[in-house]
Amino acid sequence: MSTQNTAPAEARTETRIAQHRHYLMCRPEHFTVSYTINPWMEPANPTDTARAVAQWQTLYDTYLSLGHEVELIDPIEGLPDMVYTANGGFVIDNVAYGARFRFAERAAEGPAFMRWFAENGFDVAEPVEVNEGEGDFLLVGDTILAGSGFRSTDHSHREVGDVFGKDVVSLKLVDPRFYHLDTALSVLDPVEGPGGVERANIAYLPGAFDAAGQAILAERYPDAIRVDDADGAVFGLNSASDGYNVLISPRAKGFEAQLRERGYNPVLIDLSELLLGGGGIKCCTLELRR
Repeated sequence: MSTQNTAPAEARTETRIAQHRHYLMCRPEHFTVSYTINPWMEPANPTDTARAVAQWQTLYDTYLSLGHEVELIDPIEGLPDMVYTANGGFVIDNVAYGARFRFAERAAEGPAFMRWFAENGFDVAEPVEVNEGEGDFLLVGDTILAGSGFRSTDHSHREVGDVFGKDVVSLKLVDPRFYHLDTALSVLDPVEGPGGVERANIAYLPGAFDAAGQAILAERYPDAIRVDDADGAVFGLNSASDGYNVLISPRAKGFEAQLRERGYNPVLIDLSELLLGGGGIKCCTLELRR
């Protein structure tokens, strides 16, 4: 599938092309908030499982309508956070590096995801170090950006580099609201610039990172979209992009405008119910890179 943007020529600096994606999702049939492991979770606040399922279904249907492939892992009763499949592993070239969760409440998810990977033809690399999959590991071109500070450990950055044989750039998260890397940074695309040179586009919230991380991001990605706190606080950066279509929260108005200015097509998906558990669009989406 190849879709070029239709912004006015004078507003475009590059051609945006939608690329086929292959995702893993989990229907939130058992979603609720019964414990607290991040600042967004308040068990005293009621959750509506049917509403969570309906919102999730819109996300699932949107991926299909855009031509992407989506596989499903069966939800398991007693594991309400399993809907956040991005945390279940990290997959490159048919190798699935499994997750080892920090909190006991999610520990059983790790083996469940690794079983699914094995049963569906992936080579599974079982983790030794604590890591929460694509929540803290994002592939940007041929580089892995790796987050730590709240969930995945620094030692897991070495381990993921050994598994995939790729350069790993460590970034420390310092704001507990943004406890996973994918809540503070979004990979928009590797784009084809002048002369066919590949260059990665990202968006991020500077204040979510320590000073060293901010310096690294500014140096490596000088053209990145810098998102303000108001858009970060509604999980605007917890988004999914195919290189042209960028699925984001409808409340991230500033980020939406920034994307349009760069020639992307924002697709607004409301996952407000699932945000009660501390997750958004990207959290519900694990990329399966065959």
